[in-house]
Amino acid sequence: MSILDVYEAVTSRRAVRGFTDKLVPREVLERVLSAAAWSPSGSNLQPWHAYVLTGEPLAELKKRAGKRVATGDTWDEREYDMYPSVLKSPYHERRSAFGQERYGALGISREDWEARQRAASANWDCFGAPAALFCYIDRDLGLPQWSDLGMYLQTVMLLLRAEGLHSCPQMAWSVYRKTVAEVVSPPDGLILFCGMSIGFEDVTMDYIRTGRAPLHETVTFVEG
Repeated sequence: MSILDVYEAVTSRRAVRGFTDKLVPREVLERVLSAAAWSPSGSNLQPWHAYVLTGEPLAELKKRAGKRVATGDTWDEREYDMYPSVLKSPYHERRSAFGQERYGALGISREDWEARQRAASANWDCFGAPAALFCYIDRDLGLPQWSDLGMYLQTVMLLLRAEGLHSCPQMAWSVYRKTVAEVVSPPDGLILFCGMSIGFEDVTMDYIRTGRAPLHETVTFVEG
């Protein structure tokens, strides 16, 4: 892959929330995940444990999760905090802007909590994607190893772009972790970090690309 291809993969990657039902070939997923195994990790621990669902197992997961949504079942207790209880500036403003853009594009007002919940429920259908990855980590590992998961997942997502595929990382699955465990049967010592919907983008769906902070807000050059 050329340097230009890498830049294109990075800038075209985004969280897609609408997929076609076109199947993702098994050999493509194997190629992506085999290459992603070369992601960096401290002392080469490779702390990721990935489960890939397609076909009937994924359909069963969607069915079970959908049933929980329909019956108003209480979310599973989180095993980690997705965000601090209080987000200071500029993180609070960035999260708020994301919410306004995300739900504004769907015509949902800030005050319409029920409509927001209905929109969020699309997570449990993987936004229609025909493949999903669930990433676990050993509960005995620490924060540096959790950061290794981020590098692994980013590598997966960029390689998916190289294959013409899109993805959507979903920490939201952590609140239905027991349902995921019913299908993938992970060892007791693992924590579910996130799911990831994988497939071909449904280009008929409208979307708004969320922006990024200007370079000077996040990068400081210390030069001689």
